[in-house]
Amino acid sequence: MTASAKYLDKPEPRWQVILALVAIGGIYLALPSWFIVGPTWLLPVLIVILLVPTIMTHRTGRHSLNHALGILINAIITIALIGSVVLLVTALPSHRGQPLRLLGSGAALWFTNVLVFALWYWRLDGGGPTVRDKRREFGSRSFVFPQMQIEKVERGRFSVERWRPGFVDYLFIAFTQSSTFG
Repeated sequence: MTASAKYLDKPEPRWQVILALVAIGGIYLALPSWFIVGPTWLLPVLIVILLVPTIMTHRTGRHSLNHALGILINAIITIALIGSVVLLVTALPSHRGQPLRLLGSGAALWFTNVLVFALWYWRLDGGGPTVRDKRREFGSRSFVFPQMQIEKVERGRFSVERWRPGFVDYLFIAFTQSSTFG
């Protein structure tokens, strides 16, 4: 069995997604209270409460429930992010808060936005991580990654003949999309 076939047979790691969710909860706790909708502790607690059954459903093979819980977590985080961005934008003209604090909060919300979009891309591309694991096919169905641009005969030379995207690849797309002005 070649190294690329072993990679393709190996399920996609989930620890990177868990780390991103924990980072979002930590960023939310670090924001000033006037940029948070509801109690400061609510979003991190909801993430942890929903993350436990999400991990359990993945481990027990209940993939449709796992997918639904993942979408629910992403939706809750997205709503919290939108609320925080609205509060930040409304605070700007009123000169509420110190400029450096506003800038830092804006940067934290931008980074959260990158993580949120990476989570959505990872969750939805090709039917989600479980479906991608079952398909075991090259590349992505919704995005064009650099590895997919290599000619088929050249893929072996670059060790990407059976490549498929992981969470870090979706994080890269989210970062580049959030960093452009186009």
